Amino acid sequence: MTPCRIILIDDHPIMRHGLAQLIRMEPGLDVCGEAGSAHEGLQVVEKLKPCIAIVDITLPDKSGLELIKDIHAMYPETQTIVLSMHDESLYAERALRAGARGYITKETAAETLIHAIQRVRGGGIYVSEAVASRMLEQVTGQRGKTGAAGVEQLTDRELEVLAMIGKGTPTKIIAEKLCISARTVEAHRAHIKGKLGITDGPALVRYAVQWVESRVTT
Repeated sequence: MTPCRIILIDDHPIMRHGLAQLIRMEPGLDVCGEAGSAHEGLQVVEKLKPCIAIVDITLPDKSGLELIKDIHAMYPETQTIVLSMHDESLYAERALRAGARGYITKETAAETLIHAIQRVRGGGIYVSEAVASRMLEQVTGQRGKTGAAGVEQLTDRELEVLAMIGKGTPTKIIAEKLCISARTVEAHRAHIKGKLGITDGPALVRYAVQWVESRVTT
C-alpha cells in the first residue's frame, strides 16, 4: 500500500520535529513536508499534494481556519486535521465547517493522533465523543446555542481573541500568542464589540467569559 503522505503546518519547529518522529514510527504513514506559516503551508500543499495536512489554528500570518478553507477550496484531494492548543469546545465545530476532517488538541495522547490520521485517511471524520454529542444535540434541537448568532459574525481571528479574553488573557499575552501587535489586538476588540453590539470593555469581558463557560459546560 502506498504510504499516506502528511505535511505539518505549525509555527513551532520543535513541535513539528516531535510530530514527524511520532508519525514516522507508524507503518504506512510518512511526513513529506513542513511549514511554519499559512503562506508556506499553501505552497507546500501545492508542491507536494499530500494526503493529509495537519494544521495549527494559530499561525503568524493567517488563521489556520482560513488556511483550511483555502486548502479545501484549492486542493480538495488534501484532507486537513487541526492539531491545536485551543480547547476543542471553542473551535472544533468551526474547523469542521471550514473543511477540516478532524480536530484534536495538543494535549491528546499520541495514539489518539494516529487514530485520527487513520480515520481521516479512510474517508472518515475524527472528533472527540463530547464534540460529536454536542453537534448531534444542536442538529436535533436539544440544546440552545448560547451567543451563537452573534459569535457567528466574527472572523476566525476575532474568535481567537474573544476566546482568550474569556479566559482572562491580557492584551499583551494575546498579542504574543497570535504573533500580532497589541494595537492589532485592540482593533480586533473594537471590531468584536461593534459586531456584538457591545459598548464598553467590561461588557465585552463579561460576554467573553459567559461564552467560553457556555461552550465548555454544555
